[in-house]
Amino acid sequence: MNLERIIKNGEGVYFIGIKGTGMCALAELLLAAGARVSGSDTGELFYTDAILKDLRIPYFETFDKSHITDENSLIIHSAAYSADKNPEMAEAARRGLPLVKYPDALGAYSALFDSSGIAGVHGKTTTTAIAGTLLASAGLPAQVLAGSAVTSFGGRSTIRLGDKYFVAETCEYRRHFLSFHPRRVLLTGVESDHQDYFPDYEAIRDAFVEYGGRIESGGELIYCADDPGARETAGLIKKKRNDIRYTEYGFNAAGTFKIENYEIGNGEAGFELAGISYRWTARVPGRHTVLNSAGALALVKAIADCEGRALDGETLTRMGAALAAFSGSKRRSEIIGSSGGILFMDDYAHHPTAIRTTLAGLKEFYPKLRLVVSFMSHTYSRTAALFDDFAHSFDAADIVFLHKIYASARELYSGSVTGLSLFEKTAVLRDNVYYSEEPLEALDALARILRPGDLFITMGAGDNWKLCQALFNHYKGMGTAE
Repeated sequence: MNLERIIKNGEGVYFIGIKGTGMCALAELLLAAGARVSGSDTGELFYTDAILKDLRIPYFETFDKSHITDENSLIIHSAAYSADKNPEMAEAARRGLPLVKYPDALGAYSALFDSSGIAGVHGKTTTTAIAGTLLASAGLPAQVLAGSAVTSFGGRSTIRLGDKYFVAETCEYRRHFLSFHPRRVLLTGVESDHQDYFPDYEAIRDAFVEYGGRIESGGELIYCADDPGARETAGLIKKKRNDIRYTEYGFNAAGTFKIENYEIGNGEAGFELAGISYRWTARVPGRHTVLNSAGALALVKAIADCEGRALDGETLTRMGAALAAFSGSKRRSEIIGSSGGILFMDDYAHHPTAIRTTLAGLKEFYPKLRLVVSFMSHTYSRTAALFDDFAHSFDAADIVFLHKIYASARELYSGSVTGLSLFEKTAVLRDNVYYSEEPLEALDALARILRPGDLFITMGAGDNWKLCQALFNHYKGMGTAE
């Protein structure tokens, strides 16, 4: 695959699963670079439909082998599809057309730029979104690809500011990030996850160590000093690589990006960095948001240094205003609306650590609101491996609703753990915990329980976000939307 030639000559690239967040974003970047882009997906409506139509990218809403022709020089497919089940992939293989999965295509694209990969079990989407927001405010010539729609990206997952630097969220699952070509890696945190692929902490840690080993000579590893896994991973990379720079960030960091003078008040967090004379403000809840902001600032400074640009007072002022205005990304402490005196939110947190830190952050930001949570666990393997941690992760919540486990097509159910068993374990540990097999079955009970002064949040990588939307619409329909 010669992606540079394909782009330069305006050749055809066909995306199988083009509505996926990353796929749509990469399609947008390739189109802007000069490739002729088309694709296919299911007929299910997704937020990327509007983006694809706005870009005038043609796509089919079925998968059919007749869609594959020799006019396309490259076929990119979502990692969710395989040739034995997808007729378009099978036809591409029969024709001998280059057929690559999304992480490999992203990696090939990254090789064309001075690229930075943002990685970690938690926080990589928000960190990427903040980094893109700050790069735009600093006027640095970069392209950014995040794993979710970002308000400050115009509701898209990518922003194009120039053609010199590329910053992308990179995923550890099945070691997908090893296709990326980083000059810099920003590491937010490492702990056990994706147990269907990484059997233990050491396995996933070693994947991150391998990723760090791919940093170009003279490049940089930026890592969170507050995260034990990130610190250990950085230490292991240091034993192998003395030709790259190491930059810490966090409350426990040494140097420029040590977080100091952290304060919460009036629905915002204020903080300073030891080596930068400026007071920053973040309005997305949580101490973890401040950590993500510090990491993003470290990355932006590294790119600015490479560009020979000083972060002077005027630039810092613009960056500070951009961070203060940053409102998050889709499904990351996303505010759905306010009705009947109730604040409705949705969040993607699906790991015990992310649940615990997100809920603690919400309590810190909204100490007077009663916190009501709906959580839907994702994958049986993750739920089983972290069972006790999940049960202990709701301490900051006042009321908890649990549901069935949202299954993944990538694993077989062993029968050892269910949503009900997680509820039973959690109910031993705390009061005010309830269960409904299907999220929407909790609608009536929640409509009776919720009252003015509540914050209701759906959490997880499942589809219980529909419950939040249904409840908001319920109160909105009563004429109480604010």
